[in-house]
Amino acid sequence: QVQLVESGGGLVQVGGSLRLSCAASGRSFSSYAVGWFRQAPGREREFVSAIRWNSGNTDYADSVKGRFTISRDNAKNTVYLQMNSLRPEDTAVYFCAARSLLRKNYDYWGQGTQVTVSS
Repeated sequence: QVQLVESGGGLVQVGGSLRLSCAASGRSFSSYAVGWFRQAPGREREFVSAIRWNSGNTDYADSVKGRFTISRDNAKNTVYLQMNSLRPEDTAVYFCAARSLLRKNYDYWGQGTQVTVSS
């Protein structure tokens, strides 16, 4: 059974940094992409970033380019999202998700971790 467990959220001041972790288990993710999404109160969930496990190719939403970095640790089966220069508009629940590279939709989701950026 696939499990994705996020951690690392919290309260940070504007301009600060946080690193989110997504620990993946239950299968091999070599043919998967793992992504980060976020949902702020009253807003739709939006894509933040993704990484293809095998190739390491990455993708970012325009709103986080240059500030966020996604990476993975194969040995730990963990994907990270390093978030720098945080802004109040980055406040949201952040979710980790995984999809087969053969599919467009993300099939597996974590429970989410809250990130709050205070001004």
